[in-house]
Amino acid sequence: MRLIKALAATVLGLVVLIGAVFFLMPTERIANIVAQQFQTATGRTLSFGGAVRPSFYPVIGASAQGVRIGNPEWAGADPLLTAEEMDIGLDLAALIRGDLQIERVVLQSPTLHLRRDAEGRVNWDMAGASGAPASDAPTPRERRVALTEAQIRGGSLRFEDALAGTDLRIEGLDATLRMPDFAGEADLSISGQMNGQAVALSLNTDNAARTLAGGVTTVMLDLTAAGTGITFAGRAGLEGMVAEGQVQANIPQPRALMQMLGQSGGDVASAWLPLALSGQVTRTEDGRIFARDSQFRAGGIRLTGAADLDPRGDRPRLTGQFTGDVLDLRSEAGAGSGGGAGVSGWSRDPIDASALALLDADISLRLNGVRTDLTTVGRTDLAIVIDRARAVTTLREVALFGGAVTGEFVMNNRSGLSVGGDLRMRDVDLLPLLTDLADYRRLQGIANAEVQFLGVGNSMDAIMNALRGDGRITFSQGEIIGFDLAGMLRNLDMSYMGEGNRTVYQSITGTFAISDGVLRNDDLRLDASRVSVTGRGAVGLGERNLDYRIVPVALRDAETELLRVPLMITGPWDAPRFRLDLEALAQERLRAEQERLDELAREEARRLEDRARAQAEDRLQRELGVEREEGERLQDTLRRGVEQEIGNRLRGLLGGD
Repeated sequence: MRLIKALAATVLGLVVLIGAVFFLMPTERIANIVAQQFQTATGRTLSFGGAVRPSFYPVIGASAQGVRIGNPEWAGADPLLTAEEMDIGLDLAALIRGDLQIERVVLQSPTLHLRRDAEGRVNWDMAGASGAPASDAPTPRERRVALTEAQIRGGSLRFEDALAGTDLRIEGLDATLRMPDFAGEADLSISGQMNGQAVALSLNTDNAARTLAGGVTTVMLDLTAAGTGITFAGRAGLEGMVAEGQVQANIPQPRALMQMLGQSGGDVASAWLPLALSGQVTRTEDGRIFARDSQFRAGGIRLTGAADLDPRGDRPRLTGQFTGDVLDLRSEAGAGSGGGAGVSGWSRDPIDASALALLDADISLRLNGVRTDLTTVGRTDLAIVIDRARAVTTLREVALFGGAVTGEFVMNNRSGLSVGGDLRMRDVDLLPLLTDLADYRRLQGIANAEVQFLGVGNSMDAIMNALRGDGRITFSQGEIIGFDLAGMLRNLDMSYMGEGNRTVYQSITGTFAISDGVLRNDDLRLDASRVSVTGRGAVGLGERNLDYRIVPVALRDAETELLRVPLMITGPWDAPRFRLDLEALAQERLRAEQERLDELAREEARRLEDRARAQAEDRLQRELGVEREEGERLQDTLRRGVEQEIGNRLRGLLGGD
């Protein structure tokens, strides 16, 4: 506002010049008068480095060369504005009426240097030496001010803001301002290059005077900068940069926009681009932004809802509630690849998690589904909290292949990427899950499981090879596809593999521990209609291999003798090898034979023991002169014989009865 008033003061000074021309006043004298009036009105110096020439046709006016407007003392010795030439044309009839109708203002190759220091002082605040602008003085009637057209041609602008730490530069600046009535509508268009990025702006306001004074007015804005397109229709004010209205924004590359603003950062993975927003937006004086009834886009993510963005603090903070249809989060390389694991193993492509450091967040999200490089899930209800590049996602409920997953999943990128979780699955269909996650198509059934895990690394391969944790599984009513376990164990024949072979099971249960990407288990139990087995061994989650041992507990076949022959499963997931443990088979046969011999030895020992006992009994009975009665215990027979012998001896000693 004060800059406009200063220019108006300059125009009035040039009016003096034009009037003086009629009295043949020298141009040097006229230039001095104009400079004095400008300094009186603004407190700033004005000088002309070249001639000041009047013009009379087609409008009355003047042109001045080498125009220079000074800065306040605190802003340094460099000028606020320099221009090779300034050309002004006035409506003489309006001037006679006491109005200021400016037909044209043209600045050729101007250089404008705006500054704001750390204390908040600005060098474009042009109060006069008395502390009040000259235009604030009372006049007999309110002067009407109008501007048909003002132009800047080939200019440059620099804005140094010590308070915000920014330094913005616009080169090749072309601008046009039309203001038919200073208290009415105004149109402004600007184009140029800001910090190497193209900028174009068109602005319309319903009250130019109020807009320049910083007040809130109706505004229509269309901005294109560094490939970013922003439109705004609503009410806004320069004082505090407040705004409220409908916004549409499309940001294909935030990094270019940040560079244009003189800031670093803005690196966002291509999968999250472009960023877009449309809806009702409010910006408060302290910089907070509120979006309501809005639509948001980040790459394949499209959401509706409400959000609040608070830029204060170390990082911006986003809070919001969003809903969406099925989101496609698949990367171009991973889309349709089925699990992110190639023929040779997990992907070694770096995972870009830099977006976690852009802001803090507290978000509630409800979706109809999510597609990722790993798998596809159904109806999803999440809560996401991001704090200093650490994101905790609470899975209130995620529909997954006929079942559901709940728990927490954590991504931490504070000092290198790590992922972890505490997850619970219930009633999940195993075959499509394992097909999507690991391209493993040999296990079918309904899964219930609990798992806690943590993996560190900047690629899927590194994370899976560093994985650690523990958990438990319960699979029910399923099949192991590709081999007939009961047939192998019953016939000791490894040909029960391949297409058409399968093992139908009622349940598989077990617990496991994970360390350095290897899952170990020693209490697996599989119950099937024809076989029951236990298992123990290792599953290489990182190397995608198997080293597992299955031992039969029972073969439910009356004609088949149970042989505890271990079945070894080794090799890669996609081509496992099955073999019977022949050494264990030999040991099993040796153990069985040893058990048979041991039983024969025990039977012979029992037979000899019985014979010795019978002989001893017969001898005692003969020596005692008694016979064992039917049903009488041996102890009772012996006791009776001893008592009888003692009685006979006593009678002999006593000589009778």
